[in-house]
Amino acid sequence: MVGSPIGPSRGTLGGVASAPITVHRPSRRGGRRVTVHSHGRDEILGTAYSDRDLVVFLEDAGVADPETILDDPQWVEWRGGPAHQFEAS
Repeated sequence: MVGSPIGPSRGTLGGVASAPITVHRPSRRGGRRVTVHSHGRDEILGTAYSDRDLVVFLEDAGVADPETILDDPQWVEWRGGPAHQFEAS
């Protein structure tokens, strides 16, 4: 896939053609759980407390240039709060 942010597997992340990455609502203590749907299940990548944390999780998951997809709804769904907001709910 030309222009795909995916690294070595070109066009897939964990065996799916598109990578539904979910940044869940901010927790009561702050931070947002991050999951990726892969191989028919959701995998928890961690709890992000900033965009930088989120970028690191996505890099570790094999996404090339993850900064470029944070605001792309085809890749990242921000649930339960505004995008890029990690403070406690």
